[in-house]
Amino acid sequence: MNLVDMPSLTGTGPGAQPRILSSICCYCGTGCGVKIHTDGNQVLKVSGDERHPSSLGKLCSKGMALGATVRRDGSRILSAQWRESKDEPRRNIALDDACDIAAAKLADVIGTHGPDSIGFYLSGQLLTEDYAVFNKLARALVGTNNIDTNSRLCMSSAVSGYKLTLGADAPPACYDDLDHADTVMIAGSNMAYAHPVLFRRLEAAKERRPDMKIIVVDPRRTDTCDIADIHLAITPGSDVALFHAMLNVMARGGLVDLDYIDRHTEGYAQVETRIRAFTPELAQELCGVSAADIVQCARWFGNAQAALSLYTMGLNQSSSGTAKNSALIHLHLATGQIGKKGAGPFSLTGQPNAMGGREAGGMATLLPGHRDPNDTQHRAEVARLWKVDAVPDKPGHTAIDMFDAVLDGRVKVLWVAATNPAQSMPDQAKVRAALNAAEFVIVQEAFANTETLAYADLVLPAATWPEKSGTVTNSERRISRVRAAIEAPGDARPDWQLVCGIARRLALRIAPEKTRLFDYQDEAEIFAEHVRFTAGRDLDYSALDYATLDKDGPQQWPYKGPRSAPVRLYADGVFATANGRARFMDVDYVPVAERVSTGYPLRLTTGRMRDQWHTMSRSGLVPALTRHAEEPFIYLHPNDMLRHNIQDDAFVKVETRRGHIVLAAMADENLNPGHAWLPMHWGSAFMAGNGVNALANSARDPISQQPELKHSAAGISVQNYAWQATAWIRGYIPSLRQRLSKWLAVFPYAVLMPSAVGGEGLRMRFASPEKPDTATLTELVRDLQLDDAGLTFDDPALGITRRIQYCGARVDAFLLAGDTRGHEALLQWADTHVLPADPGQLLQGRARAAARARTVCSCENVSDTAIDAGITAGHLLEGLQATLKCGTSCGSCLPEIKRMIQRHNTQEIRV
Repeated sequence: MNLVDMPSLTGTGPGAQPRILSSICCYCGTGCGVKIHTDGNQVLKVSGDERHPSSLGKLCSKGMALGATVRRDGSRILSAQWRESKDEPRRNIALDDACDIAAAKLADVIGTHGPDSIGFYLSGQLLTEDYAVFNKLARALVGTNNIDTNSRLCMSSAVSGYKLTLGADAPPACYDDLDHADTVMIAGSNMAYAHPVLFRRLEAAKERRPDMKIIVVDPRRTDTCDIADIHLAITPGSDVALFHAMLNVMARGGLVDLDYIDRHTEGYAQVETRIRAFTPELAQELCGVSAADIVQCARWFGNAQAALSLYTMGLNQSSSGTAKNSALIHLHLATGQIGKKGAGPFSLTGQPNAMGGREAGGMATLLPGHRDPNDTQHRAEVARLWKVDAVPDKPGHTAIDMFDAVLDGRVKVLWVAATNPAQSMPDQAKVRAALNAAEFVIVQEAFANTETLAYADLVLPAATWPEKSGTVTNSERRISRVRAAIEAPGDARPDWQLVCGIARRLALRIAPEKTRLFDYQDEAEIFAEHVRFTAGRDLDYSALDYATLDKDGPQQWPYKGPRSAPVRLYADGVFATANGRARFMDVDYVPVAERVSTGYPLRLTTGRMRDQWHTMSRSGLVPALTRHAEEPFIYLHPNDMLRHNIQDDAFVKVETRRGHIVLAAMADENLNPGHAWLPMHWGSAFMAGNGVNALANSARDPISQQPELKHSAAGISVQNYAWQATAWIRGYIPSLRQRLSKWLAVFPYAVLMPSAVGGEGLRMRFASPEKPDTATLTELVRDLQLDDAGLTFDDPALGITRRIQYCGARVDAFLLAGDTRGHEALLQWADTHVLPADPGQLLQGRARAAARARTVCSCENVSDTAIDAGITAGHLLEGLQATLKCGTSCGSCLPEIKRMIQRHNTQEIRV
């Protein structure tokens, strides 16, 4: 069957009736259930699915806005694209022709350079069925283990930690445990932003049971800290020292369960010897937090009836991430706090199907069913199940190594699917050099705005949420059905169909007998094949099928039949190791890979913004999600701002040993002195240079091979730019970005941001040491369609160009170049549609507006000004929710609203 002949989705064509379909949110690993409301091929809205046991009807701001991301404009790739040589532009081609080109190129390179000259780099946002087919293509047909995913950047240290200590990549706890824990330690996670639905559940549990103790371990004070009884603002990278010191306190204080240790574990004696040196006093010196707080946290943990840990990237994205995970798990093993209600070490998955991808073996270090590619028996089992003679035994390249292998010529063809390495990977200069050096780059993508597309020789148009069907597995090992609600636009196809279309053609060229391996009729057939790999394994869900998922709803593994109670692992004290005993690993504390120095005095870390996701290819399409954080800043402690003579909103060059970017700076008292923080989302699609990860460190954990994205030593210097410009234009974001993105390369400081001001549009900001020439300004005016602006004022000698295009009270575009004093007033006008008394005064910078309101509640579009007014009028939280509706939808804004109320009350007391 040709790709263009695939059957249409039932019930979504012209004349179809409105319907509601249950599916899963495509953002984080919480795995929230959603209801997709459609009318034909149009998504009307998305709401929470109360029947889904993981989320119980709750969604975050991103999930609630999913409907607004379903677009069929320039934001989508609607056809295959190809260029015959690197110096030519790509052109649209038929999808079948694209599959022929891909198969021919792969066959040629395999024939000339061997199977290990091919590399596959995939995504935790693929469905399990997509993963299964990609993995089969790489290992059973091409014959290489060079298949890895961006889960290497987020979850591989958690995988290594679980496997080394508990024997399998299997979080033992469930979301239900949030309701039953006595002590909760959140380590290296801004849960309020990264997993907001789970945070709301924990917040509610704390309100019901105020005696619950919550510890937050994070170098930065985040919204998550608002529910903490103790916030341990540790020095970045010192987690192992902290956990060793806590175990030291528990061991000395008789708070370990020696009987549990003796019956169910091994290796404790060596660890006990190791931790003797890690006194609270030493940890105070290494971690930068008080010994008394460490002791208190250890006692809370050791005395708890049920102790739960929640952790993610702060532990994982580290050159000692496996050690951090292991040291935290030790606390649970030493106290028997695992396998029971409210307890356990619970790694919160970053991406929607990072777990399912690992189950399918979609990483260089894994085979399907949690098997090991280094194990002869495991390889034989996989070969038998795939009905091939053998699978490759040569170790495959993990993510960072794969790009190194491209650079030195070992990997010739790189196939990238559903991920954006030209933004997300560390050390961007090296990554982009590799993408440039590759002989052939295939990019399988749905969105037309990703940085990696610039390097593609062949582009395959992929279907995306909610156009494809399959399964995902969330953080609590729960498998859920993803359902297609509308047809994919243009030539876009589900990822597994694209893979099969190329695989069949490739097989005809290199192994004709293997074409049958990819003759699937639908996703259900792929899933049925996949589950056979889990039989007899720790994750066994071989009895599961689509019919069961459709009838009984989402199910946790291991699965033996329908059950309603949450599944906790290791309740019997038998672990997934050869002898059934959990293992204490003798790990030492190792500092961060890159220490601060005179030239690089700042500890730079990155993290999430509340309303955005990863590289913003999807979430950046929703104007409302941009209101809470409208442009990139680097955040510094006020003392560091003073020390470096930096004013708020001043331009600074941030530099590490790998590269630099120019940003505006902002003071942030939530940081410790000497620390700097950047949102992870900003890439070269939004700002000048190679984006935030141009700075990031690619030093890796020796076991998990996960890079140390969370810490770099950085320097900072003020950039005194004499010329600045700001602009705004109303219109559709995708088409505007396509037309205006070239300006990111013109100035040393440049940002081009999706904007909700006035509805939908783009905001731009530029700065340069010298004013640009007249021709450059003329071209900028033309690109902003301000040639015939209603109001103009130019002074070429000073590099001043001011233009406003408006009709009545509606502003369509403006540019302030060389003099930006009227910027805020013009944005107020564009946003409120209130015509100023004298627009000419704005143009000349003589009229100033009050500080523009900042959105706090994205879901209900409630500003800080409105909330402050409500608080002044005497409303507490319940009153604000009743009158303004803020905090009544996803609840992500609640910590900020509570702080605003607290600040107001504190000010009243002082007065």
